[in-house]
Amino acid sequence: MLVTNWRAVLKRAWSVRLMLLAGALSGLEFALPYLDSFVPIPPRLFAALSGLTVGAAFVARLVAQKGIADADQ
Repeated sequence: MLVTNWRAVLKRAWSVRLMLLAGALSGLEFALPYLDSFVPIPPRLFAALSGLTVGAAFVARLVAQKGIADADQ
């Protein structure tokens, strides 16, 4: 069941923003072998950044955020 203010959550929640960033980092990690000659980046850097971002998104999901009313209750 969706929360009643799901549009506000999509627009303002840091957990959503961080999960989008983690997805982008995972995509870059996949494309990194093709970009190796253009961008000298350690191969596991994007995996580490993606993991840290997912961890931050987990924490952000549990923290109350300003600008998003608690409409679940």
